[in-house]
Amino acid sequence: MADTEQAETEQGPEKGVEKGVEKAAAKAERTAGRLAGRIGAFAKEHGGAEGQVSHLGRRGARIVLVGADGDWGDLVAPSYEIAEKAVGKAGITVHESFDGEFAGKVRTGPYEWSRMAGLQLGGPRNG
Repeated sequence: MADTEQAETEQGPEKGVEKGVEKAAAKAERTAGRLAGRIGAFAKEHGGAEGQVSHLGRRGARIVLVGADGDWGDLVAPSYEIAEKAVGKAGITVHESFDGEFAGKVRTGPYEWSRMAGLQLGGPRNG
């Protein structure tokens, strides 16, 4: 009888760990799905989209999106893996880096220019 109790006790923590891993995987899948939905909505609104994923350290990963019309936006994912899964689910073209032809597609407006100018000495105040 003691052997049976010990065997059950030994399996308990393993099942708990497995359950925790399964919960974490399910949560990551849901998060990737929500991000993919937001990416898809952006792409639909802007005639398509391309993206780039970059690390943000412990914070996670940044997904930069550039629409076919030049508008851009970004999302933050809790991990690089979730960000990659999200862009994969969304089915957009993903670039390795944000430079060259991809960066050239970004259209900046008056808001961005005033923000950039405000960061320089003598530029207009922002706020």
